[in-house]
Amino acid sequence: MSPAGAAGPAGPARPARPAGTVVLAGLVILATALVATVLGGHVPVVGAPVVALALGVLLGGACPPVARLRPRMALPGRWCLQAAVVVLGTSLSLRQIADTGLASLPVLAGTLGVALVATPLLGRALGVNGRLRTLVGAGTAICGASAIAATAGVIAVTEAEIAYAVATIFAFNIAAVVVFPVLGHLLDLSPAGFGLWAGSAVNDTSSVVAVGYAFGAAAGTHAVVVKLTRTLAIVPLTLGLAFVQARADRAARADRAARADRADHAAQVAPTGRTLPRLRQVVPGFVVLFAVAALANSLGLVPSTVHEPLGHVAAFLVTAALAAVGLGTRLGELRATGPRPLLLGALLWVCVAGTALLLQAATGQW
Repeated sequence: MSPAGAAGPAGPARPARPAGTVVLAGLVILATALVATVLGGHVPVVGAPVVALALGVLLGGACPPVARLRPRMALPGRWCLQAAVVVLGTSLSLRQIADTGLASLPVLAGTLGVALVATPLLGRALGVNGRLRTLVGAGTAICGASAIAATAGVIAVTEAEIAYAVATIFAFNIAAVVVFPVLGHLLDLSPAGFGLWAGSAVNDTSSVVAVGYAFGAAAGTHAVVVKLTRTLAIVPLTLGLAFVQARADRAARADRAARADRADHAAQVAPTGRTLPRLRQVVPGFVVLFAVAALANSLGLVPSTVHEPLGHVAAFLVTAALAAVGLGTRLGELRATGPRPLLLGALLWVCVAGTALLLQAATGQW
């Protein structure tokens, strides 16, 4: 491909074309998301985001004009991911957290801690690369596709890694819908106890709703509130990952500068005088907006009449983001990843579900 601005047989390159193709890619993403939303309404257990991901992969592989837009899918997809996380904040409320009682927080903190510790240990043992295991771990520990979206916004990952992580989380969401209600009855869990277990151990919100209400209305209501409380962990997780990423990037730049200096003996690398990255380099803007949205809702600044419409907007943005991921994914990359990340997801799912039950038994919330 000729450099931008270079003249060729067909005449000078047009600088406006990249922007035009990004807009076209965005329109393809929105169209795919709309179709997925309609189809997903007929299969709520699967959900529109997973349908969008599958449609995107199929379209990208079977339609050459769409495949040519693949390099342009990342930018509008990233905008959708970040906007979805911000709008999600308007559904969170500190009042809801108080209503569930502080007793649920040890269970949530314990499952999150187990997932964060087990992810690198099991991931390394299975040979899963750091980026992919971080996505699978975040999705399992917090809230499925939304947590994967937030995590993908602060670390360098590929579309194939996002797609694989979402597919892994989806597989265990389906398993949870089938297995959790049966186990809940066998274990003789109370409605509140089952709601706490489902809200703590099932990944995506749609699956939490399906699992909770399959057990009973009271369990479903409690599970949703616990799940929304759990979603707040997106903020510290993304801040921590952004901090680690910023330090790693800074160290890599310093290492490259040092090696270049040693090679040409032209200058010495000046000390930076700073060991930590600046706050503005660490804190992504969309995470700040997410926290502001949650605070505004907690203070009653978001009218209750717009909660449901905003929920639909957030769901559509997540669907659009995963459509972009699918459209930007090459099937060969997914096949090359192999089954180990799926096994990692299974082990993490068992760890989180088991830890939640143990903590519930220990705190008398059975």
